[in-house]
Amino acid sequence: MPRLPISSLLFPLTVIACLAILLPASAGAFDLMSPAFKDGGKIPTEFARPGAGGQNVSPPLKWSGAPEGTRSFALTVVDIHPVANNWTHWLVINIPAKTASIPEGASGKNMPPGAVEFKNSFRTPGWGGPQPPRGTGPHTYVFTVYALDTDKLDLRPDAKPADFEKARKGKVLGQASTRGTYEQ
Repeated sequence: MPRLPISSLLFPLTVIACLAILLPASAGAFDLMSPAFKDGGKIPTEFARPGAGGQNVSPPLKWSGAPEGTRSFALTVVDIHPVANNWTHWLVINIPAKTASIPEGASGKNMPPGAVEFKNSFRTPGWGGPQPPRGTGPHTYVFTVYALDTDKLDLRPDAKPADFEKARKGKVLGQASTRGTYEQ
């Protein structure tokens, strides 16, 4: 068997050493999921608004693998169907960094300390569940949690999604999303 010169091993070893330095040991993926539905699956009816047959209960959410340096989280839920035109169903900021989940039914009742819920596109505070217009097919709801490098975003109580977009600019360390669908 021929012997390889040591110089032929230097490049691969150098690449491995650089990756070991650059990538943190716990470099896991930042992930968001709901125990209530699979990614891309149907959102159970109980989470929909009464007009769509539901009880408007906010779904449970869990996340893991937040980037190092995360000081708070923010959460959005947006219906991206063309008819909905990015309808906001939930906007929450200032979720403490130690938080890794929001329990079912937490909106308006049991949110993490310091978390602030804003009015949704229905013009009610907190969670506004799915209620797509009948006959428009399945709507996709994108749940996104943002890891932020700041303890607090300062937004007026009447803040809109555009205000949130502006306030978080340059402060996002990472984001994780999951999707659910609903149809009437």
